[in-house]
Parts: sequence; C-alpha cells; structure tokens
Amino acid sequence: NAYATHGLPMIPFYIFYSMFGFQRVGDMVWSCGDMICRGFLLGGTAGRTTLNGEGLQHQDGHSHLLANTFPNMLSYDPAFGYELAIIVQDGIRRMYFEQEDIFYYLTVYNENYSMPALPKDNHILEGILKGGYCYRRSDSAQGEVVNLLSSGAIMQQALQAVETLEALGYRVHVWSMTSFNELARDAQDCERWNRLHPTEPARQPYVKQLFSQ
Repeated sequence: NAYATHGLPMIPFYIFYSMFGFQRVGDMVWSCGDMICRGFLLGGTAGRTTLNGEGLQHQDGHSHLLANTFPNMLSYDPAFGYELAIIVQDGIRRMYFEQEDIFYYLTVYNENYSMPALPKDNHILEGILKGGYCYRRSDSAQGEVVNLLSSGAIMQQALQAVETLEALGYRVHVWSMTSFNELARDAQDCERWNRLHPTEPARQPYVKQLFSQ
C-alpha cells in the first residue's frame, strides 16, 4: 500500500508455495484486503503435480476455494504463459490506471511443457479475464459432444484425453477455465440483479453465454 502511504505506486509480486499461502498467512492476506493493498500473490507449484515426495499436505488443490472468500481479491488459475501475461497486464491497468481497490491471486506451475502462442481471436482476451474460453473446438460434425473444462495443471491431461475420446467417436471441445471463482461471482451478480430488477430484461451470466455458443 505504498501508493497510499507514501504516494509511491509500486507493483509487488509475492511468490510462495501455494500450499503455504492462505493456510499460513491467510490473516495477513485478509489484512491486505482491509488496507486496500494492491499487487499480485503468486502461489507456486500448485495443482498437486509437484512436491509429492513430501506428501499430500504439501500439495495444493484447493487454495482457490479459500481465495474466493476474499471479496476484493481476484483469483485465476492460468494454464499457459499468454493467459498469465494478459491477466497481469489487465491487473496493472485496473489497479494502477483505473485505481480499483483490488488485488490478485494467481496459481502458477513448474511443469515442463510447451507454451502455445496466443490464438488470433479477440474473444479469447475477454474470455481469459472473465474466466473461460474455448481453447480447442472440434472440427468434426459427427458424434456426441464432450466438453472438457480444465485449468492450470490439468490442461495437459485434457488435451491428451482428446485423442482417446475422438477415437471413440466423440466430438471434443476443450475449454480453458482461467477462473471458476470469477465465473461464479459473475453468475451470482447476475442472479442478484435479476431479483432486484424484476421488470427489466434479465441479465445472462457469462458462463451461460459461453456454453450457448
């Protein structure tokens, strides 16, 4: 909060093992929210794919459930480098140009896999920030549709599952869900607005729009 205390805007990145984040310093994170701090919390080695030699107590697969309890924190679970870059870029814009009183929690990984380039689709930029977009759409016109929703570490397993499912005759779409929390909040906001404005046209949550495509 140096921007408010000293008039010196800074962009802090606090990097830690995601398993030892909210479980160990949750009170401090809540205090940061109360003090209207800005910046990025990066939970490393998330997804229960690393540190398994030390047991499940050192593997994080639930920190986003805890993150959702912080009202002014936005949490994301990106699978690819371009998703992370877009989220950070927009976070800097919102916190330091728009002066929004928010901060971010991002889970990141140390698995060794190739990072694809940003697809040339303007809708993807919106989807990354709102919580989800279609990463791979089947070209086939035959078979029942299977939608695989994945984020972070499990994206690679979803892409491997495509080959198996297509061999069985299914049409498979893969969705990168960058933030289940933001999708849930948007749906809750729409539900509340619709209840308070019964005579107005109902708003549709983004997740409903996403899967109606």
